[in-house]
Amino acid sequence: MTRIVATGTFDILHPGHIYYLTESKKLGDELYVIIARDHNIKHKPKPVIPEEQRLFMVSSLGVVDNARLGDIEDMLKPIEDIKPDIITIGFNQYFDIEKLKAKLEERGIKAEVVKISGYKEDNGFSSSRSIMHQILKKRCHNKPSGEKNNITTG
Repeated sequence: MTRIVATGTFDILHPGHIYYLTESKKLGDELYVIIARDHNIKHKPKPVIPEEQRLFMVSSLGVVDNARLGDIEDMLKPIEDIKPDIITIGFNQYFDIEKLKAKLEERGIKAEVVKISGYKEDNGFSSSRSIMHQILKKRCHNKPSGEKNNITTG
């Protein structure tokens, strides 16, 4: 049985996430997803959706066999626990794959690292950040006269 690990923030689920997870699952039998903890996200703005809710959403996807939150102190701890055969990196994730491989080797983790690529979408809905920009543009700016600047109106 081939075990795959995919990781990410998964702030606002979008087609790019579905592509990443679906392509990851094609590489094996079981797909484990590690959701980044709010506390650990330092390379981009903090998520809008709280980590427990992001975990719930990812867990609900049919392609996902097991989802869990990452470890607050040690990002490799869940990977050690899962013992994957393959770790996938998303098409727009900015990991230094060689550094990741070196860290895995230092810890005795013998997983192959695979970059999932090939996803192309030009409408701006392949990243949580671009979706938020679209929401702001369409719901918070250029309002017709008299309409409130309220994102909850629809």
